[in-house]
Amino acid sequence: MARPVWAENLSFGLVSLPVGLYTATDSHTIHFHQLQRGTSDRIRNRRVNERTGKEVELDDIVKGYDLGGEYVLDEPKELDEIAPGRSRALDIAGFVDLAGVDPIFFDKTYYLGPRGPEYGKVYSLLEQALAKAGKAGVATFVMRQHEYLVALKAENGLLTLHTLHWADEIRDPKKEIDNLPGKTKASDKELKMAEQLIEALSMEWDPGEFHDTFQEKVAAMIEAKQAGETVEKAEPPAEPTGVVDLMEALRASVERAGSPKPAGGKATASGKTAATKKPAAKKRIRSAPAEDLSGLSKADLYKKAAAANLPGRSQMTRGDLVKALTSAPAR
Repeated sequence: MARPVWAENLSFGLVSLPVGLYTATDSHTIHFHQLQRGTSDRIRNRRVNERTGKEVELDDIVKGYDLGGEYVLDEPKELDEIAPGRSRALDIAGFVDLAGVDPIFFDKTYYLGPRGPEYGKVYSLLEQALAKAGKAGVATFVMRQHEYLVALKAENGLLTLHTLHWADEIRDPKKEIDNLPGKTKASDKELKMAEQLIEALSMEWDPGEFHDTFQEKVAAMIEAKQAGETVEKAEPPAEPTGVVDLMEALRASVERAGSPKPAGGKATASGKTAATKKPAAKKRIRSAPAEDLSGLSKADLYKKAAAANLPGRSQMTRGDLVKALTSAPAR
């Protein structure tokens, strides 16, 4: 079991609940070491005194605020001593409607858990009450010498804590972007076609259907190089759509999005569904594989893909390689 990153009391009104704060997300970014070109020598980052050039131990480092001609020095202990509530409490200031919190304010998510079975009833009571009310508790607390504005939410039987940006951290888009078009007048036909495209591309939200394809391609590139394979480049990005071509691009997009559906219809430019004689199959029927490839390593799969001259092999995941090889026609 994971250890909490913060463990103190959550308070609302006169009710106090001992809780632990747990990291809710992971990063699957592939990490590279820095090497000097032409060698396998690692490049290291060190804490160095810029005047003497000597490395400094972490315990000998203090924080300093630059006043221009001098520094005001602060010890970590001093920062802890002035922290509101000495970092000991998560005190709910009030409850707000979830719909009233703009998504731009949300930053990082944590799970909250009770610090002992004896606190399960209080924990469950707060979770159920928040879920029924559709509200979020707003609070501030200090963790690791930083004060956070947070929202406490109920999600599927669990309490979650979301750090929020402070109001003065939200940038004004009008000051950041100097060429915002405002509400540029679009023709009725263009607007209707754009609405049809949105409708044709509408889907149910299922985060499991999405995955980090770039990281998969990085992993595939590493394995391809290890196996001595060449790495194929990605397709170039699409050209920007000009104003003259906008209507035609919209029409073609609607027709493309309206490809045959499992229910047997095809969306047309008018947004209506044309009947077909036979429902379109969701997937093509593949012939049975000639051999079982599930036990092969990715490097071996690349070798088979190269022998079969399989296009785009260097950008495929292991699963995609198995699928492509087993569905390829026999030669």
